[in-house]
Amino acid sequence: MREFEVPATYTIPEDINVSDGVFRHAERTPGLVVFNRPDGKGGWTDVTAKQFAQAVTGVAKGLIATGIELGDRVAILASTQYDWVVLDFAIWAAGGCTVAIFDSSSAEQAKWILQDSATKLLVVETPKQRATIGEIESALPELKETLLLSEGAVEEFTRRGADLDDAVVHERRAQVKAASPATLIYTSGTTGRPKGVMLSHSNLYAESAADRAVMPQDLRPGKRSLLFLPLAHVFARAVALAAFDAGVTVAHTADWSTLVEQFGQYKPDFILSVPRVFEKVFNGAKQKAHDGGKGGIFDAAADTAVAYSQALDNGGPGLVLKLKHAVFDKLVYGKLREAMGGRCDSAVSGGGPLNARLGHFFRGVGVTIHEGYGLTETTAAVAVNTRQHTRIGTVGRPLPGHGAKVAEDGELLLRGPVVFSGYWGNDAATEDAFAEGWFKTGDLGAIDADGFITITGRKKEILVTAGGKNVSPAMLEDSLRANPLISQVMVVGDSKPFIGALITLDAEALPGWKERHNLPADTPIEKLIENPDLVAEIDAAVADTNKLVSHAEAIKKIRILSIDWTEEGGELTPKMSLKRAVVMKNYASDVEAIYS
Repeated sequence: MREFEVPATYTIPEDINVSDGVFRHAERTPGLVVFNRPDGKGGWTDVTAKQFAQAVTGVAKGLIATGIELGDRVAILASTQYDWVVLDFAIWAAGGCTVAIFDSSSAEQAKWILQDSATKLLVVETPKQRATIGEIESALPELKETLLLSEGAVEEFTRRGADLDDAVVHERRAQVKAASPATLIYTSGTTGRPKGVMLSHSNLYAESAADRAVMPQDLRPGKRSLLFLPLAHVFARAVALAAFDAGVTVAHTADWSTLVEQFGQYKPDFILSVPRVFEKVFNGAKQKAHDGGKGGIFDAAADTAVAYSQALDNGGPGLVLKLKHAVFDKLVYGKLREAMGGRCDSAVSGGGPLNARLGHFFRGVGVTIHEGYGLTETTAAVAVNTRQHTRIGTVGRPLPGHGAKVAEDGELLLRGPVVFSGYWGNDAATEDAFAEGWFKTGDLGAIDADGFITITGRKKEILVTAGGKNVSPAMLEDSLRANPLISQVMVVGDSKPFIGALITLDAEALPGWKERHNLPADTPIEKLIENPDLVAEIDAAVADTNKLVSHAEAIKKIRILSIDWTEEGGELTPKMSLKRAVVMKNYASDVEAIYS
């Protein structure tokens, strides 16, 4: 059993409130540009530390005037934007706890989160979201009010608190302790019921301090970053906090469809992303080259970039490789760097596994991707590759103050100040999540002699798409199996661009279905799975199931199989539970067909 620990380089004050940085920046560097806001004309407006502190204070006073008390939950259901950040810091300054909800969440998902957290106040972005909440408000007795960002929620809070003295905010801030809840982020569980991960001010402070300790060249004043990941995701939220604490200028966008154009316009120094975005940048450049008749040059340049990066780990590139790299730098790599804004030489990747070849390609091009690893329960990254310590294909070494070890069964265990203290109102799940003080990740891993961690598999039944979305298959599978035609379902999509499903048919339901559709009783199942009427019924069942989840969790493509799974066939346990590893192995070609 290998164990590796990195000493801490920071201490956590007992009275820490993660909104403290707002007022520290305003006092020490009031003119520091901490954010850029869209100006409505395709450009950006600077927000200084002093202006941001005024905005946060105004909203915090409004929250207090509205009746938010110490520890009360305030939820945000909105896309990534500047106002999200203002609200988040204001909730902390008012002593509240932010409940983060993805803007793509279904009504059922939002209802459960709001019910379980006993949220008192909700801020949504659009009238459509407000209407969705209206449908479930009768089931939310604790929810007192819902405000809309599109109708001036931030301004409304500022108006409500205008008569209060700023001192009330600082008095409230002082009541917060390091262990006080700062945010609830709900993560999928194997039963389909999301669990509320309670992250404290101490957790968030430790993540920020550790990130800044290992990324001093990227997280410092004068650097710029364009944040596009959902702020409801712990990865974006935690690293964004570290960037703010370090004095990085951050801009926000929720439009993923034009990211390359936005990179070119904003010119970030580093970006925070999930692997899928890097895949799109690479695939887009490759397709453009091939369409333009320069595919051969691009492919050779890609091979050279990978070889160059690999050589950096093995004594350095030789003269011939250096010359080839220099030629392709002028022909290809420079254009790729320009496509990412021209200033970006570093990126952080999380939320899912990064293909090692892709990592080598980008480092060879001149944009090093620092892959990290973490979960909602670890306040995002607990390990990361850095400029000083990098090994592509691993997720790096533990952050300062943190340790990792591999249990006898291969499960990766973690401990340190970023590890959460428990699930909201769920003592049983909390107890099950720890073993002798170590957090059980549910992932299988290995740790080498230098402390670099490699994730080798997944012990738990949570899928993580290439876009970094956590998806619990159980709810989708249970819903689909309610259809009479369907016998078994296995949802797939781990490290894939979207969610798919393998579906088997119920042999007992087929005779009646064939009769109702005037088909011969001896119609073979190989013909049935291609029958338009049967496929339409299965598609309708999938569509109904997809209403239970967000778009990112929805099943996009299915494959109906001609054989059912059984205990005798080895796919099911005696309890009729799926043996996922067996199905993945035996039906690998069918899974591959979904994504081909």
